[in-house]
Amino acid sequence: MRIAVFTNVRTTKECAEDISKGFIVAYRGGQVLGFVLVGLALLVLQILIIVYRALILNDKHFADKNADGTYTKYTDVEISRRLFENISGYGLGGSTVALFGRVGGGIYTKAADVGSDLAGKVVQGLEEDDPSNPGVIADNVGDNVGDIAGMGADLFGSLAESTCAALVVGATSEQLVRTSDAMYFPLMITAVGIVASFFTSFFATNFTKVTHTNVESTVKWQLIISTVLMTAAVVPLTFLLPDHFDIYLGGKAIPSTPWKAFGCVACGLWSGFIIGWITEVYTSNQYSPVQELAEACRMGAAPNIILGLALGYMSTIIPILCIAITIYISFIFAGMYGIALSALGMLGCLPIALSIDGYGPISDNAGGIAEMTGLHPSVRKATDKLDAAGNTTAAIGKGFAIGSACLVSLALFGAFITRTKQTEVNILSALEFSGLLVGAMIPYAFSALTMAAVGTAANEMIAEIQRQFNTEAMRNGTGTPDYQRCISISTKASLKKMIAPGVLVMGSPLFVGILFGEKAVAGLLAGIIVSGVQIAISFSNAGGAWDNAKKYIEAGTNVSKHRHVGIDDHECYVFKKHSDAHKAAVVGDTVGDPLKDTSGPSINILIKLSAITSLVFGNVF
Repeated sequence: MRIAVFTNVRTTKECAEDISKGFIVAYRGGQVLGFVLVGLALLVLQILIIVYRALILNDKHFADKNADGTYTKYTDVEISRRLFENISGYGLGGSTVALFGRVGGGIYTKAADVGSDLAGKVVQGLEEDDPSNPGVIADNVGDNVGDIAGMGADLFGSLAESTCAALVVGATSEQLVRTSDAMYFPLMITAVGIVASFFTSFFATNFTKVTHTNVESTVKWQLIISTVLMTAAVVPLTFLLPDHFDIYLGGKAIPSTPWKAFGCVACGLWSGFIIGWITEVYTSNQYSPVQELAEACRMGAAPNIILGLALGYMSTIIPILCIAITIYISFIFAGMYGIALSALGMLGCLPIALSIDGYGPISDNAGGIAEMTGLHPSVRKATDKLDAAGNTTAAIGKGFAIGSACLVSLALFGAFITRTKQTEVNILSALEFSGLLVGAMIPYAFSALTMAAVGTAANEMIAEIQRQFNTEAMRNGTGTPDYQRCISISTKASLKKMIAPGVLVMGSPLFVGILFGEKAVAGLLAGIIVSGVQIAISFSNAGGAWDNAKKYIEAGTNVSKHRHVGIDDHECYVFKKHSDAHKAAVVGDTVGDPLKDTSGPSINILIKLSAITSLVFGNVF
């Protein structure tokens, strides 16, 4: 967050000279998020493993007491299993913080965004980020809280939990445990991902000249290059694995080989790329889905919202198929260990994914600074171009987060089954099926709580902004907006309204497990994962599409070349700000804001935190 705040003003300054310079500064600011987060996650996890192993090996309590009072040390397999079960608390800590960053940050930023848009842009006819709008500062602050801190904490939790899941499940294999290099294969995947991402970053900052027309293609090439390099970088690691190893689930052995393990990583890696690409297609205003959404705004807000919801639902098809195929292949190749490896593969290029994700809010705030300081309109045009691409990159980042969250949660689910020594999960059993239904309901209840929180806080924000606009000093142009009151509304709402969702997430598996046992928890987790991933994808993509449809209209695009429903093909129409179409697009954007930045991304935390909580407290059940 600190670097993002320093970077956004520098991005504004560079955009005043050249959009290419502005892009490089914003992208390098995002790189701090990507490389520092992944580097720290790997470093701290390795330190914990070293310290915990030393403590376990020197603690007599990690041994069986014999009749004569002596102790027989646990086997290597038992030591590794206990070590990594303890280490799984690392992932729980990461996701707990992510819950507050994502939910609290999402409520903070969207209360300000929705309130300032409706009261300022729609009612008062103000420009985006106009300094006379009392909610504008809270909106810009919220971008850093929700999109920088929240996204970073979210994907940190995914990385920590997928690594912990791979280590816990891998510890069931005696062949992996007895080969120290093989045991730490999951950590090595992340390590080579840092190197591959490092070399990829030069293609954006050193070898590419960014213009107004190629911002999004530059970002897309980052994903392509990093995926190719990462695929090649994992190949040498496979030679560290034993020729054959068995992974156990429910007491049954699943045989695997180094090349099957590579196949799992590659499946996750390329599934992540496809999910990122299809997310761009559905959320970028360079493609027909968003363009058609913008054209629907000519008929009013209702068609815009209806088609936006349809777009979000349709966008789930290919990502879900990719995730399903990855799960099937990975499980066949290496059981739950393979699914954990595929999750690490999807997160292999995380430094680059986070770089392009952090670039988005930096560009957004740069545009706000350009507007509030009264710079030449050409500067705002450049920052808006970066911001439009930033909306797409943010959606791509959310796609990675959702896809990896599904795989991570399933891997943690396998680790939970292993730890609780269950031999099967039978959904035809009354207890498991009942848990499945309740689990499928929880993402809806969670979304209701977060969206209601945004709506309530936005109402307070609108009332405060309208109160200030109605004062005599503001009406005659001599008054100064009281930004602090709006910031206070967002702050109090985020702290107060995150409590109920947090209790629901962490309390559900504990409540069900203590009352009904581990079998009910297994059904609960299955329902949360299956239901949650669908909601998360549709919410995030619909919101991103509505946002970019608004920016497509604000850019004054000539749409005479496009086909309109019920409109003559030869009719020429140019979108304009403050037109009826623009107002309809703003309404759609305000509906989409809590979907894409609060409820949708927070579902990631729901499914991961439920799974890691179940794993950590498995013995209690």
